[in-house]
Amino acid sequence: MGADESGHGVKVNEVKDLTRIERIGAHSHIRGLGLDDSLEARAVSQGMVGQGPARRAAGVILSMIREGHIAGRAVLLAGQPGTGKTAIAMGMAKALGEETPFAMMAASEIFSLEMNKTEALTQAFRKAIGVRIKEETEIIEGEVVEIELDRPASTGTAAQTGKLTLKTTEMETIYDLGTKMIEALTKEKVSAGDVVAIDKAAGKITKLGRSFARSRDYDAMGPSTKFVQCPEGELQKRKEVVHVVTLHEIDVINSRTQGFLALFAGDTGEIRSEVREQIDAKVAAWREEGKAEMVPGVLFIDEVHMLDIECFSYLNRALEHELAPVLVVATNRGITKIRGTNYRSPHGIPIDLLDRLLIIATQPYSEKEIRLILDIRCEEEDVEMADEAKDLLTKIGHETSLRYAIQLITAAALVAQKRKAPEVEVEDISRVYTLFIDVKRSTQFMIEYQNEFMFNEMATMDVEDEDMEV
Repeated sequence: MGADESGHGVKVNEVKDLTRIERIGAHSHIRGLGLDDSLEARAVSQGMVGQGPARRAAGVILSMIREGHIAGRAVLLAGQPGTGKTAIAMGMAKALGEETPFAMMAASEIFSLEMNKTEALTQAFRKAIGVRIKEETEIIEGEVVEIELDRPASTGTAAQTGKLTLKTTEMETIYDLGTKMIEALTKEKVSAGDVVAIDKAAGKITKLGRSFARSRDYDAMGPSTKFVQCPEGELQKRKEVVHVVTLHEIDVINSRTQGFLALFAGDTGEIRSEVREQIDAKVAAWREEGKAEMVPGVLFIDEVHMLDIECFSYLNRALEHELAPVLVVATNRGITKIRGTNYRSPHGIPIDLLDRLLIIATQPYSEKEIRLILDIRCEEEDVEMADEAKDLLTKIGHETSLRYAIQLITAAALVAQKRKAPEVEVEDISRVYTLFIDVKRSTQFMIEYQNEFMFNEMATMDVEDEDMEV
């Protein structure tokens, strides 16, 4: 019996530990754009470092989005790999908050979905357009005077009943309780002296706090107890509730037999244009009646050069629609072929679409900025590192790439952990630097030993380059 209990205790501890695990992503340290009230970029703020002009430009776009002055516009984040384009887009998403829809996708996703390209883009666009729906609901708000629960004499199927006495500063009423309401009150741990709000339609109970009249009941409260005034006026009130849903969510709910459960299934499939037209007409009617208003959000497409000429043509048309969101795209390509054609164009984007874009350029990070970014990443990944090791890692990042330097942080921490060191030292950085090679050293290795590899194309590439020069 004792062995069973100890085994059970171990399992509980494991579960507790698992709940504390958080994924650390490439941009999990980003909290916003790091701008002050006058849209000036702070040197280091909200996880953002450097890229002052680009962040200021993104801040201007952001303020226009918030004020609703900009919709159907497109912004291009252009720069070399590892210059913070996706970080700026993530900062915009965090700065906009929960209310404004922000949809993210990689351009290559469109070609791997089981639907046609324009349908995938349409769904992405409608995920980035929100509808703020206002509705009135009746609530009962008051201070709990007394809760009486009638326990059934037998433990059979007899329903549990009871009475709830609520009061405001002007009136007091007794309500009969059913089984569901009793369960809700028990779940919320409601007791006499609590101020509660009950949604009549949904039956949801929200505990607003503890009445000031009970502030001297020291035994019945903890240090985090919130005190509120006893509500005034009548117990029953009408309250306006606001929901923000995306057009895509409304599409899915109305196009599938399983309704909103299709949102959790993930496989939404293609949605008929008739369904969308009916929804657009209904939303337009709501807007005229004042029940709803549109919230143009942001659609971010990373690696936009992976789209083909058909997708670019669709984007040109979609941006002219009255319900279009703000389109933010990013690319690290120079002058290259437009996918699906033999024509070359800046960033691999057709000239007519480029003409519609506001272009924000990102610059390579300086050595000082790389050091600040590595400091932030060490803190995010919970890695203790000596200053000398950080100096070496900064030098590596400046000579190779920032991404390579960031990837060495966790690897160096594991090496230091293996030798039971309290922090990462220079020798740990040197060790992982020899274990994992960067792109430049890998390329050099390929050139030196090209004849040893199968399907070597270096010779044919040289011939093509010579032909192009001629």
